[in-house]
Amino acid sequence: MGPNAAASVGAACTDVAIVILNWNGAGFLARFLPSVLAHADGARVIVADNASTDDSIELLARDFPTVELLLLERNFGFCEGYNQALAQVDSPFFVLLNSDVEVTLGWLRPLRGLLEAHPRIAAVQPKILAHADPTLFEHAGGGGGYLDRLAYPFCRGRLFDTLEKDLGQYDDARAVAWASGACMLVRRAAWLELGGFEPAFFAHMEEIDFCWRLQNAGHEVWYHGGSAVHHVGGGTLPKTNPRKTYLNFRNGLALLFKNAAPSELLAPMFQRLVLDGVAGLRFLAAGEFANFWAVLRAHFSFYGKLSYWRQRRAAAQPHLRVRERAGVYDGSLVWAYFARGKRRFSELRLR
Repeated sequence: MGPNAAASVGAACTDVAIVILNWNGAGFLARFLPSVLAHADGARVIVADNASTDDSIELLARDFPTVELLLLERNFGFCEGYNQALAQVDSPFFVLLNSDVEVTLGWLRPLRGLLEAHPRIAAVQPKILAHADPTLFEHAGGGGGYLDRLAYPFCRGRLFDTLEKDLGQYDDARAVAWASGACMLVRRAAWLELGGFEPAFFAHMEEIDFCWRLQNAGHEVWYHGGSAVHHVGGGTLPKTNPRKTYLNFRNGLALLFKNAAPSELLAPMFQRLVLDGVAGLRFLAAGEFANFWAVLRAHFSFYGKLSYWRQRRAAAQPHLRVRERAGVYDGSLVWAYFARGKRRFSELRLR
């Protein structure tokens, strides 16, 4: 049975736990939990609270008494917060779901059915559309996550800031490089095998690192366009926040260094350093001094923890080459987009 046929059959979801990591997100919980509960298809719904200081706990107790609550002792950040929470959940399948995601009728069964039919698939994401305009793909996942040779992430439906309209062009099911942490169904066994998210990332690109490690370990990562959710995006850190700039640049370096094949590490790392320098100068020229400093701090942090990243790289053996991994563009997305004017995924001529 092919992936599309398996997904159309669906599967019971009583062995799934939908886990929402929350930190001071009472507004999002009040707004989007009703859709999660209405369309859970028998799955457990759990909120893991990262020591919120708003009224999240009171809201859950008052308005959502059927939701299971896990209280974490402090704010562990996104990565370690999920590691701490999921260690306490024994369901065979997890959905990592952002609090700013609105799910739709029938969203879960196709994802669960795909993993049921194909044991090698360890993680899958749905189609992710923008909540503000559901005709557009959303930045965090779109129609499935891809990487270029330098480990710059992009999606079907989104190259840098250019978003495509959803015209059904990505309604398929296929293997990809990474599944979005905004909404990702994962096998518990695979999560435990890999030790969950990289805790030193804190937040941002953690799902890309996790999915890269899944592929290195012999698992598959998929996208399924027969399921759709709507994502607000930027709920914790807006796109222009210097803290987000810092995390993206630091974690981008660590992502490549940890996971690339030995023969495909040195040249891409050098090219990343050059391109990061160009990005920093662009911030400086635009008067965005906080973002310029964020790029510098990201590099200082990466070099300062190089011994740690070496240990993490050694622990992640073996490393697959570009041609051995799904969802990788064997070229530079920066060159294709800015120099050659490629604005749509189809223009990259990827399979």
